[in-house]
Amino acid sequence: MRLSVRTPVDRLRAICMALPGTTEKISHGEPTWHAGGRMFAQLDDHHHGADRLAVWLAAGLGDQEALVKSDPKRFFVPPYVGVRGWVGVRIDGRPDWRRVETIIRDAYALVTAKRPRGRRP
Repeated sequence: MRLSVRTPVDRLRAICMALPGTTEKISHGEPTWHAGGRMFAQLDDHHHGADRLAVWLAAGLGDQEALVKSDPKRFFVPPYVGVRGWVGVRIDGRPDWRRVETIIRDAYALVTAKRPRGRRP
């Protein structure tokens, strides 16, 4: 039996694409995942020479701060979208893929949640 070798990007893509209505496209040179017309995840493949392979994810109020405080080696405030509460999650090394998947699902739920008209997160 031959073992399937999956890269972190392959695993990330599989998690994102398993969510209903998700599409993938390239934005700013990186794969991004959208649901309901809104982006919820973007790959960070050593963006601007950074030392990491990561994913940037939409995050709920207070989640970014709590995650970064809990493990600043694994979680970080990403450039550009960090001011809007997004969180960066390293997927290089040995990530806890169950935790990564939970955070991805939370990001997806956040952007697909019904909002009152005229209100944006």
